[in-house]
Amino acid sequence: MKRLFLELWENFKEYIVLVVLIVASLLALTFNENIAVQKVRAAAFGSFAGVTSVVSDLISIAKIKSENTRLSEVNAELMLQVNMLRQYGIENRALKELLNFKDSSDYPLIPAIIVAKSLTRAQNTFTLNVGSKNNVSRGMPVINDEGLVGIIHSVSEDFSIVRTLKNQELKLTVKDERSRIDAVMKWNGENLVMINVPKTHDVEPGDRIITSELSSIVPVPIPVGVVLKLTDVERGIFNEVKVKPFVDFMRIQHVFVLGIVESRQKNNLELNFYNRD
Repeated sequence: MKRLFLELWENFKEYIVLVVLIVASLLALTFNENIAVQKVRAAAFGSFAGVTSVVSDLISIAKIKSENTRLSEVNAELMLQVNMLRQYGIENRALKELLNFKDSSDYPLIPAIIVAKSLTRAQNTFTLNVGSKNNVSRGMPVINDEGLVGIIHSVSEDFSIVRTLKNQELKLTVKDERSRIDAVMKWNGENLVMINVPKTHDVEPGDRIITSELSSIVPVPIPVGVVLKLTDVERGIFNEVKVKPFVDFMRIQHVFVLGIVESRQKNNLELNFYNRD
């Protein structure tokens, strides 16, 4: 033990002497009643207290920043969880509406999910997760609980492609629900329009537009949209009627394929006619 102390003394004697002197000085300052010493001691303790306070504040700020960072992370995680639950709720509500729609329909409906969208100015198409093995055929209408989405254009075993109403290749015969006026409707790259509507025909803004029974492409009346306005009113003998579709093509996810093709021969003839330039 003595040898250990000797080794410590030999190696650290300068530090040991310094520590002893510092302790002795502090004790002397503490117990010395001299006025000058008391002033020095007060100033030293005041400075030490100030430094301690600053250090304490810095530590507190660091702790607060760390806590804020942690809470921000927790809030972000909660936001993601709440948003996920909200999405589940929205999807659940949408599915319930679609199921109620399916239960109330008198026509065979094939439920489908849009797995891909090709949204261009002229050629809007959707890809569905149903195909020929689900009894889907070319020419079948695609709908949701709001109205007509489009027409099945091509079919594989597991998937099918829909030409939506916002596709220049798709033209449909539609009807003004109020006045019973028929017209051809197409997408002009910017709007759905009913073309070559005589000015003498009774069509007004706000009228509901549905599919016409004159069309074999969509052999049942399905809501399409509402008349926004009439253009080319001042010239020529025809009006062009702008139609706002009921379906939100950007947000739509779940659809039904209306599993009927009323007349295959007539349907193919009409599809080929309307698909010509």
